[in-house]
Amino acid sequence: MNDRTHIPAAIPSSSAESPGQTGRFAMDPSIYRRRRLVNAFNMGASMMAMVFGLFWLFWILWTLIDQGLGGLSLDVFSRSTPPPGSVGGLANAIYGSLLMTLFGTLIGTPIGILAGVYLAEFGQRGWLAPATRFINDILLSAPSIVIGLFIYEMYVVSVGHFSGWAGALALSILVIPVVVRTTENMLRLVPGSLREAAAALGAPQWKVTLYVTLRSAKAGVLTGILLAVARISGETAPLLFTALNNQFWNSNMNQPMANLPIVIFQFAMSPYADWHTLAWAGSLLITFSVLALNIIARWMGSQKTQSH
Repeated sequence: MNDRTHIPAAIPSSSAESPGQTGRFAMDPSIYRRRRLVNAFNMGASMMAMVFGLFWLFWILWTLIDQGLGGLSLDVFSRSTPPPGSVGGLANAIYGSLLMTLFGTLIGTPIGILAGVYLAEFGQRGWLAPATRFINDILLSAPSIVIGLFIYEMYVVSVGHFSGWAGALALSILVIPVVVRTTENMLRLVPGSLREAAAALGAPQWKVTLYVTLRSAKAGVLTGILLAVARISGETAPLLFTALNNQFWNSNMNQPMANLPIVIFQFAMSPYADWHTLAWAGSLLITFSVLALNIIARWMGSQKTQSH
């Protein structure tokens, strides 16, 4: 007697099935058409939203170029801010902004990198790492005017006067959370095999972190620093409560210091046409400086991604 198990023949599938149909689980053509319509609607809505956002962005850039390009001259970079009706420039404000941004970055960057290294490499256990991340998230989203008021109360009131150092301290607090977040994320992207290989050779953890992990993530860390500099370059509120302003050239960081954001605010609110022209020129300088920093940061980030 033949004991073979009977295997039923495969059910032939129709070649005329619509896309998405497979045998007895064929999709209803009306469902397929509805999905295509929904997809087309969502894609169209996304494109319209993108065009809407880009329209305002390019309008702002065009207005800045149209109004500010005519105010750019050698006087802007060689003369201090003038009284109304006089010839002058923004040299003292540019110098003050560069100086406070430089010191704010130098103060905030090491703290941010060390905190990011701790969170990525040493903060796997305990309560300190989650608490640090929570505080960092608060600082990252906190309004900059709150930081300015904090430095005003803690530093300006205690020393009795506004100063460039107070402005640099306020800017450094804004630098820290950006650098912390970027450093931690970049270090977490480094493959664990690199750490294991260095540890297998007998290297202590601090050497692994310093010479292997950080070196592998240096492009990403530099990107975070550039993004932090771009953020603080146009901050007005913290400097209003800390550095205030100075109409004259000043290299003493222990005195009130001119800076571009405050000068732009002051000149734009004034009734004088020549001050308005300088305000537009200063706005153009800040905007294109921040744009350049963001482009460099994006380029460095893309280079880091391609290298991996």
